[in-house]
Amino acid sequence: MLIGAQWGDEGKGKVTDLLGERVDYVVRYSGGNNAGHTVVTPDGQKYALHLMPSGALSPSAMIVIGNGVVIDPKVLLSEIDGLTERGVDVSRLRISGDAHLIMPYHRSSDVVVERYLGKQKIGTTGRGIGPAYGDKVARTGIRVQDLLDPGILRKKIELVLRDRNQVLAKVYNRKAFDVSAVTDEYLAYAERLRPYIAETRAMLWDALDAGKIVLMEGAQATMLDMDHGTYPFVTSSNPTAAGACVGAGVPPTAINQVIGVSKAYTTRVGSGPFPTELHDEAGEHLRKTGGEYGTTTGRPRRCGWFDAVIARYAVRLNGITDLVVTKLDILSGLEKVPICVGYEIDGERHDDMPMTQTSFHHATPIYEYLDGWWEDISKARTEAELPENARKYIARIEELVGTRVSVVGVGPGRDENVIRHPLL
Repeated sequence: MLIGAQWGDEGKGKVTDLLGERVDYVVRYSGGNNAGHTVVTPDGQKYALHLMPSGALSPSAMIVIGNGVVIDPKVLLSEIDGLTERGVDVSRLRISGDAHLIMPYHRSSDVVVERYLGKQKIGTTGRGIGPAYGDKVARTGIRVQDLLDPGILRKKIELVLRDRNQVLAKVYNRKAFDVSAVTDEYLAYAERLRPYIAETRAMLWDALDAGKIVLMEGAQATMLDMDHGTYPFVTSSNPTAAGACVGAGVPPTAINQVIGVSKAYTTRVGSGPFPTELHDEAGEHLRKTGGEYGTTTGRPRRCGWFDAVIARYAVRLNGITDLVVTKLDILSGLEKVPICVGYEIDGERHDDMPMTQTSFHHATPIYEYLDGWWEDISKARTEAELPENARKYIARIEELVGTRVSVVGVGPGRDENVIRHPLL
């Protein structure tokens, strides 16, 4: 299993791609096209993936979109077409019939509600993810399997729009949606998606029974988890390790390794508390040097120093067995490299996540300053090739978070890594 250990954008796509040739299945189990993975292949080609699992770029792995994902079919088909045009075989894709669909009225609701909230907005991507999950919980959602039954599809859309159009038109002064137009649009998607729709749970069970290697690929990250993240500034699903069991239908006893991914510093997109956030030249340096702009939205990411408190929280919550620390090269050239080792809240030190959101919002980071390094580390492939101070930085992270750092990223490419312990 592969998960993010911060607020997302840690480089999970790169790690999935790194593992892709050694696994038989890559499964996306949560989120929607509000998440993006950027992958750079050995020949220098760059791919931005949003719904497709990153394993799509590995020629042998089956790629699965599980029941826990919400799918915008227009976006997915555009992604399929884009990959096909670039010579990527997407015939290996399978989509759970139980995955829910993002509908046009979900996107519209997402945008108008965020605008209505004003300064209290969550900072969503406006892609309709939250409203789609809301309908799922309210049991009014439309699933991928409904695309295969035109009569059922129309009845469900008609039922939802009976209420939704009233709200959009009378509360938010938005144009109502036409039942026939929405139904016809989605039936057109159905014809193209039909070959990919499958009972993915049974497929994965059979694969596990046969001893195949199944990689569960998380979207977003631990601190954006609906239950365990910085609520309400979170996503609408459970991208933590436990969410994989629900979002793909695999038993917890099948999970034998949890790989967490963290940047060598910290970023987040959208609103919400962020104790180590930098509002000075150091933050701008991390943003520019690290190219910290969202894969999906292009929004500049908020940047700060590495936060060992949330990293340790992620390790304990997910049972992370191996940590991958990406973008260590971005820290080259700094005289001192800070690590947040605890928080001060109302005059008291906290070494663990505070219980309340209010306390977390008022947390002041307690920093430990390590000596920096000036060398270009992008060519390093072994730990011995890293500068001494870079090795000390990784060792200190390992000590603080409570699990081993198995891989260190020293550049964006698939092969630009220092392997301290093999992941598979």
